[in-house]
Amino acid sequence: MTPDPGGSPSPPAVETLGDFASADRRILVLAAWAILLGTVAAFIAVALLGLIGLFTNLFYYGRLSFSFASPAGNTLGLYALAIPVVGGLLVGGLARFGSERIRGHGIPEAIEAILVNKSRIEPKVTVLKPVATAISIGSGGPFGAEGPIIMTGGAFGSVLGQFLHVSAQERKTLLVAGAVAGMAATFNAPLAAALLAVELLLFEWKPRSLIPVGTAVAVATVWRWQLLGSGPLFPLALPANPVPATLVGALAVGLVAGALSAALTWSVYASEDAFRRLPIHWMWWPALGGLAIGIGGLIEPRALGVGYNSIDDLLLARLGLAVVLGLLLVKAVIWAVSLGSGTSGGVLAPLLLIGGSLGALMATVLPDGSVGLYVLVGMGAMIGGTMRAPFTGAVFSLELTHAFGALLPLLVAALAADAVTVLVLKRSILTEKVARRGVHVTREYSVDPLDRVSVGAVMHTALQFVPEERSVGEALREAGPADAREAGLVVLSEGGTPTGFVTRGELRSFLDRNGDPEVRIARVAPDLRTAACPGDPVRLAVDRLAVDGREALPVVDASDPSQVVGFVTREAPFEARAQWTRLETDRERSLSAAFWRPLGRGRS
Repeated sequence: MTPDPGGSPSPPAVETLGDFASADRRILVLAAWAILLGTVAAFIAVALLGLIGLFTNLFYYGRLSFSFASPAGNTLGLYALAIPVVGGLLVGGLARFGSERIRGHGIPEAIEAILVNKSRIEPKVTVLKPVATAISIGSGGPFGAEGPIIMTGGAFGSVLGQFLHVSAQERKTLLVAGAVAGMAATFNAPLAAALLAVELLLFEWKPRSLIPVGTAVAVATVWRWQLLGSGPLFPLALPANPVPATLVGALAVGLVAGALSAALTWSVYASEDAFRRLPIHWMWWPALGGLAIGIGGLIEPRALGVGYNSIDDLLLARLGLAVVLGLLLVKAVIWAVSLGSGTSGGVLAPLLLIGGSLGALMATVLPDGSVGLYVLVGMGAMIGGTMRAPFTGAVFSLELTHAFGALLPLLVAALAADAVTVLVLKRSILTEKVARRGVHVTREYSVDPLDRVSVGAVMHTALQFVPEERSVGEALREAGPADAREAGLVVLSEGGTPTGFVTRGELRSFLDRNGDPEVRIARVAPDLRTAACPGDPVRLAVDRLAVDGREALPVVDASDPSQVVGFVTREAPFEARAQWTRLETDRERSLSAAFWRPLGRGRS
């Protein structure tokens, strides 16, 4: 504590603590930079969509145009088989001679940069990632643009953070702000982008990161309205209030989508393992993945590319069941194989198409719901289950369609799918890749027990009071042989006022350093200016112990800071953690059936 003019401790710290310990004016500085990031990310998103259109037109139609085109309409016949192979060769070469970080679908690479590399990403990734993605998708790759945009926007935010004088935590905020701003601009889905940041990338829920990230998302969305329009990507009209029976159908779709999510995750990494066993360099793997894409495109051309047209057809029930089944199977297979080959592409659009196809198939047997509703529910459930981001999946699907009446069925389905994959798989499709590189990712957010447990719950109250004229040797002899954790020594002035605090362990350490046992204890015992109060969180006491390098910290009365009521030791974090663990694991019955008996009955 900071001393007051009289030398006694300041008022209790609990009165000065707020809801958010990390909130300060740096939030405004980061929010200002987030405005720039949102603007740049929006233009990056537009440029990447244009690049995808350019390469699609070049590869499949031999024309120079940036307009969006689907590979499904090509008339190349068997020649179309070679196009994904050529695209794979180009992507493999860019990865081999440019940066290996452009491989994969972007989000795991962003997570790894945050966890391992202090949110530092190579500047060249900002250029190479969108180019590789545009080539991959433009040559028929069954991917979405969102993952690479997340990686590209995140790379720009990281590079900006490397030029600025910021901490690693602040650089992470800039990385995530750039990443999800790109997603918001691509899909006109600002709330889903912000939720994606929370559920996947920030690893915290704090104003210091939420406000700058939200600022970037809002700015990017406004720019998207100016550049690409403000309407939904897949407009869909649904009844405002689905009937209750629809929730049963949504639950069924969610459970099946969860099982399919687990199967897709397994298949992607089984494919990756198969490629790793090949006796050739990894730069050639995307070409082999391209061969699988080419074969799949001959079977079902709608499975090629991002598939926006096919998603729209599914929502509007324009496809027959045989076509939907073929689309689901071919898209799932070529996506898993090509993603396992290490090429560049995202996961959101393929999951939307696969989930939508599942919903269309299940709509034939589910009660009281339109095909469009179950397609939409399947889309949200697949994202919620595969990425383990149920709120992102539900809100993302709503923002893509503006079918806000489907909110409750979407939430039910996304949570059901998430529950299945959480129980079946240890890791998601995003964190498995990072784990395979030796980095464990935990995605459970909770308040630190050190902030939840008070000092009063872990402090020791066995105190001994020693006059300040006592020598160190005399004080130790009078204190006896008890362990230092069991008692602390409060040093009293001639008038009986506490002036200092020390533990027996600290006195023994003083003597072990050849200290003079005849020295007065008042010269050895630190004063009470650094202390804690019973209502303070344990974290505050631990921080003060760490800063001062002490073995124990006195605890003073909140109403009279000159009175010592106990002390906490360096073992306080363990004691707090033990208490919290017991609260979470100990099961007990607080009420019994006897509680319900009318008063006065059952007594003899």
